[in-house]
Amino acid sequence: MHDMLTKQDKQGIIKKYAQHKGDTGSTQVQIAILSAEVDELAGHLKAHPKDHSSRRGLLKKVGERRRLLRYLKKEDSASFEDLVKKLKLKQARQFTRAEALAESEEDEGIDEDTQEEKEDENK
Repeated sequence: MHDMLTKQDKQGIIKKYAQHKGDTGSTQVQIAILSAEVDELAGHLKAHPKDHSSRRGLLKKVGERRRLLRYLKKEDSASFEDLVKKLKLKQARQFTRAEALAESEEDEGIDEDTQEEKEDENK
């Protein structure tokens, strides 16, 4: 039988992440369901690495979850932070323009230092 979320699993997720009674479609619930589906598909792909149609489905679900997370962060950042912690999702660190420039300058400095060390070793 094909691995999918059972109806009971889905109901449990809805109950856990619902924002109010009868909530089945809030952003938080949708993200939680997508996360469970992503986890199942990832496990399936470990066992069946050549299953490209399932890989495509996984990538579509990951993309949809990413869009919903971006929306939730924009609309309700406190709820976003709480949900990310509950689901144990990794979030890419957002760089400000100044941080990105400082980091690139540091990288250039490291390259110059290693270049000087290599020249010293060659002598």
